[in-house]
Amino acid sequence: MKHNLSSFLSRYRLRPGVGGMLLPAALIAAVFCALPGASGAGNDPNKKEWIQLFNGKDLKAWDIKIAGYDLNDNFGNTFRVENGLLKTAYDKYSKFDNKFGHIFYREKFSHYVVAAEYRFVGEQAPEGPSWATRNSGIMVHSQSAQSMGRQQDFPISIEVQLLGGLGKGPRTTANLCTPGTHVVMNGSLFTTHCVNSSSKTYDGDQWVRVEVEVLGDSTIKHIVEGQTVLSYEKPQIGGGSVSHFDEKVKKDGVLLSEGYIALQSESHPIEFRKVELLNLAGCADPKASNYKSYHVKPDNSKCRYERKANKR
Repeated sequence: MKHNLSSFLSRYRLRPGVGGMLLPAALIAAVFCALPGASGAGNDPNKKEWIQLFNGKDLKAWDIKIAGYDLNDNFGNTFRVENGLLKTAYDKYSKFDNKFGHIFYREKFSHYVVAAEYRFVGEQAPEGPSWATRNSGIMVHSQSAQSMGRQQDFPISIEVQLLGGLGKGPRTTANLCTPGTHVVMNGSLFTTHCVNSSSKTYDGDQWVRVEVEVLGDSTIKHIVEGQTVLSYEKPQIGGGSVSHFDEKVKKDGVLLSEGYIALQSESHPIEFRKVELLNLAGCADPKASNYKSYHVKPDNSKCRYERKANKR
């Protein structure tokens, strides 16, 4: 049963003047919108509801794993929040010494768009590898932080490689790297570790928005500033470029249909002002109050339904 404001006022005998006093309009509106089925509280099935993975305040929803250290031992305060930014910093490092690190959001997802707005700043940590200058990444469909070996350098995952320009010509971002994984590209199994996207080069400390559309074990797209720059399909476990992993986790040939999201620490400082996710798995019943038209993976166990108003 849908309500409108006039019927609501009539039904509950609310009038502008009661005993010479005016009933506050804000109070009427607040009570009205709280009613089940109230038109003012309707769901917009096309409105995108982004989840803020990084809340701008702390890292309580995240796990940290740095090579050579125990779970959530944040050596040197590598991952930190300052001035509303999620930062990877190395001011407490005497040298990098291959302390590759990752910070993992604790919930896993299957169908989603993850977006990050990032910029590279400052100088690389002492003795960081030359290839890691202005280099970081977003790991998708990753293994969990808990399942990584103590000395493991990279999680088994699909890496959306973030690169900053060096002022020396083209250097694309949102590339693909595959630590312990393979993908299918142009109909063939792609086993090369990294491949460049078609993005432009981003020099300096400008902010860049990268989105990754992940549809289970089907397709993955890399999007930079609204433009698709790389796509492939069938992400799966396989190959090398990862060390000190648990062999029980690395089951070559298994398709990756879900996983965790992580951000890298590879020796060059990087800042994130936004890390958000649009969940594409959810209620697909148009009758539900939380139905979304963009839910491509139906999960009607998540549907919520309005209570029917009692008839008088």
